[in-house]
Amino acid sequence: MRSQPKFHAIVGKVSRGSSEVWLIMPQTYMNASGMAVGSLARYYRIRPEECLVVHDELDFAPGAAKLKRGGGVAGHNGLRDIAEQLGTQDYWRLRIGIGHPGDKNIVADYVLSAPPAPERELIESAVDRCLQVSPWILAGDMHAAMLKLHTRDKPEPADSDGKN
Repeated sequence: MRSQPKFHAIVGKVSRGSSEVWLIMPQTYMNASGMAVGSLARYYRIRPEECLVVHDELDFAPGAAKLKRGGGVAGHNGLRDIAEQLGTQDYWRLRIGIGHPGDKNIVADYVLSAPPAPERELIESAVDRCLQVSPWILAGDMHAAMLKLHTRDKPEPADSDGKN
């Protein structure tokens, strides 16, 4: 990974056989994330449906993680800017829940503050689950990654005495 001013990002590349996966971390304000995503995608001719954006999700409880393609931006200005730069909302999103503070007037401070320890642990657990499905994502098998990520292990049924 190294800073690439022309892409307004820190950029890295992972090669797997004949495939390349570009990793970028925008170095702009979050609301201008599309500048980095769009410039790299245009330069390397990466189609929007080949892009995966990982972002926080206020509408999910801490610890939730969901993978989807397309959809609205739900007021997320970074996603809005990415959609404008790519010319479409049809790109993949890996959404990691951070919860909502309950008052829309304090959202900005909430997302810029460190979460309390119990919530941080849940968020880190979600990131770990996302990393577990990364082989499918890197292979381009988004549907397998989605199935694995969205399927929770079922608890074992309790014995008749109420114990496992």
